[in-house]
Amino acid sequence: MNGGITVINEKVQKESVFISDLVSEIHKVIIGQDYLIERLLVGLLANGHVLIEGVPGLAKTLSVRVIADAINTGFQRLQFTPDLLPADLVGTLVYNPKDGGFTTKKGPIFSNIILADEINRAPAKVQSALLESMQERQVTIGENTFKLPEPFMVLATQNPVEQEGTYPLPEAQVDRFMLKINIGYPNRNEELGILRSMAVTDKKIDVRQVVEPSRILESRKLVNEIYIDEKIERYIIDIVFATREPSTYGIKELDGLIEYGASPRASIYLAVAAKAYAFLKGRGYVTPQDVKSIGMDVLRHRVTPSYEAEAEDRTAEDIVRKVFEEIEVP
Repeated sequence: MNGGITVINEKVQKESVFISDLVSEIHKVIIGQDYLIERLLVGLLANGHVLIEGVPGLAKTLSVRVIADAINTGFQRLQFTPDLLPADLVGTLVYNPKDGGFTTKKGPIFSNIILADEINRAPAKVQSALLESMQERQVTIGENTFKLPEPFMVLATQNPVEQEGTYPLPEAQVDRFMLKINIGYPNRNEELGILRSMAVTDKKIDVRQVVEPSRILESRKLVNEIYIDEKIERYIIDIVFATREPSTYGIKELDGLIEYGASPRASIYLAVAAKAYAFLKGRGYVTPQDVKSIGMDVLRHRVTPSYEAEAEDRTAEDIVRKVFEEIEVP
């Protein structure tokens, strides 16, 4: 077994070299936001979708656009608005009066990287139009079903729900996102760099294509081969189960504070995301720290606090943080 780990470790070290080139190219445009860029790359390598939350002006949209340009994939930006219709995303059937038939007009969802900008400014029926494409990687228009191109990834940005004109996302859709990342303001030095770089009237975004989509697909296959020990698998299961039955794991403090715990999809995504995170670090095996590093992003949108928790000002992040503190690390 150790020989097998050595082989996969050497293979990952060799194949993950392009990551540093990709990150360097992204940082030519994006100053700071290391956490955001790293999580976007985890989602890309793990074949998962990412939900990004933050106030306007934090380069959420720009980061996604730069990554799409750097990996030479198709890119579509969809601005979600209250009057958007499902057909505006997936496409529709168009009637042809000459022959009395219908032709399929595909929507902008038929691309590689989809930026659903301000997704929570559209009503639920439009948000739900993304469900089939996110889960099944296909779209049904009329009686026909069409496969989406690979790689396919939905990166959605949303403003905090307290802001004007926002709708909460349906739970079923939120669960389809592998990661939910919350980003904040840059520090003083980063903002000074942003000011010096962007405070011009004709800033041109020029990004070199450093990776082909085929390289991403090959890297995904390698991510699947990354070794994860049975002790770490059980560690993941303990974390997820502790969000459902905290008292079973001796976390009495969380009794009554959790309305719904994480679903089995959380266990799957936590394992896959930890493998992708290990790949980013150039390793062919998963460590407990990989699970802890990516765990909050996988779980924060899958744990629903109860009314009692809200009354005590306890958030989902507080609950997940407590779980990680209490569950024994292998």
